[in-house]
Amino acid sequence: MAEQDPSAPALFDISALAPHAPTFMDLEDPRYAYMFGFLQADGHLARGAGQKGKLTVEINARDIHILQEFQRLTPYYSSVTERVRTTNFAEEHHSATWALCALEARTIVNELGIPYGKKSRTIRPPRVAFSRPDYLRGIIDADGSLGWTAEGIPFLSFTSASTAVAAYLCHYTKKVTGAERIARRNTRDQVYVITYWKEQAQQLAEHLYYPGCLSLDHKKANAASIQAWVRPAGMRFAPPRRRWTAADDRELLRLDDPAAAAIALDRTEQSCCMRLWRLRTGQTPMPAQ
Repeated sequence: MAEQDPSAPALFDISALAPHAPTFMDLEDPRYAYMFGFLQADGHLARGAGQKGKLTVEINARDIHILQEFQRLTPYYSSVTERVRTTNFAEEHHSATWALCALEARTIVNELGIPYGKKSRTIRPPRVAFSRPDYLRGIIDADGSLGWTAEGIPFLSFTSASTAVAAYLCHYTKKVTGAERIARRNTRDQVYVITYWKEQAQQLAEHLYYPGCLSLDHKKANAASIQAWVRPAGMRFAPPRRRWTAADDRELLRLDDPAAAAIALDRTEQSCCMRLWRLRTGQTPMPAQ
């Protein structure tokens, strides 16, 4: 009688024959990276009595398909419900909510970086390996917008109260588009609003919303539509702005002459004049000596 091959699956061990199931919230999986980014930006993790609690996300009912996909990707019981209610923006707002209560699942997402309670300022990119474009697409689907301005200019923008997420978006998109953005809170809401226009918006949308990716249908359609934009003849193309360095500031102050500094620093006289005024009035900190 032949001996059994030790590498063969055990008799009646169905799991050994089944395909390998993905690990819940493995952020190297593009689907989970997107899901985590979306939940981190638009979800809410709440504690209850004892070990009770709930992870929820409520969005417009037109996007219920994404919540149904979250439900399919989650190997724990979760629900998708709908409701119509009155809000500050509409008398009848039709929304859909995905809810997950399992303690094990909540522990996983909490340890990955979704805190309990208020989180808008404290969320940050994961500290484990993750699929970067998919994570950022999830963030933008939840807290960003893309499409056309009233003037027909394509744009992609992102709004967040988190310094870590805003800084990471600037860092990543510079690698993709070459466009430099400095994350600064606006004065009205104290949030970061980072916007890309024209070719930069096209390039970033094409990179993030690749064929077959998981995303909101209307944003995927907008990402595809702005690719058709062509810069009109005669529209000026602004080159990337050069940031002032401490060495530039020291040379400008040493020369104390915008015309001479323009030649030495290869800048416009107007730029040197404005920078000198900002340094002298304290609007820009003096460079370290």
